[in-house]
Amino acid sequence: MPDEKRAVKVSKFLSLVLRHQPEAVGITLDEAGWVDVDVLIAACAARGRRFSRAELDHVVANNNKKRFAYSDDGRRIRASQGHSVQVELGLPAATPPAVLYHGTATATLPLILREGLKPMSRQDVHLSADLETAVRVGARHGRPAVLVVDAAGLAAAGHTFRVSANGVWLTDLVPPRWLRHQP
Repeated sequence: MPDEKRAVKVSKFLSLVLRHQPEAVGITLDEAGWVDVDVLIAACAARGRRFSRAELDHVVANNNKKRFAYSDDGRRIRASQGHSVQVELGLPAATPPAVLYHGTATATLPLILREGLKPMSRQDVHLSADLETAVRVGARHGRPAVLVVDAAGLAAAGHTFRVSANGVWLTDLVPPRWLRHQP
């Protein structure tokens, strides 16, 4: 797929379908978020969103955020995380690094520092292992701000962490006492 603009469009559409609205193309995700690749391609084509298996392979392999994953046999696909539809990714609990990061827009800082990080429309709070990723995430929403999460303290307090296939750390919520703004 030499046309990267098209790859971005396919990726964004797949994010919509595999994370938020599978019904938009008439598919159903299984309880772990998987759908048969051939079913996905046919359903998208039937709704005017045609792409080939080769194009899909390119998107899965080259998406800079590694948003999608194939099953071990390559016959099914799912989003790695970020679902607003109910799925159970089956990710085991993991011990986080001492510190994780969350990128957001500067405008949301007062509310987050007062109420903590909540999953909002998603199933989990998303955290980054490195500052650079958090800055990029925050920049998608306006002027970026980065929050430092005391992940070790949060884990010691009984919060569970999981890490997705693409390295995004997930947890249910982060109360304000475990956050500080990274100026």
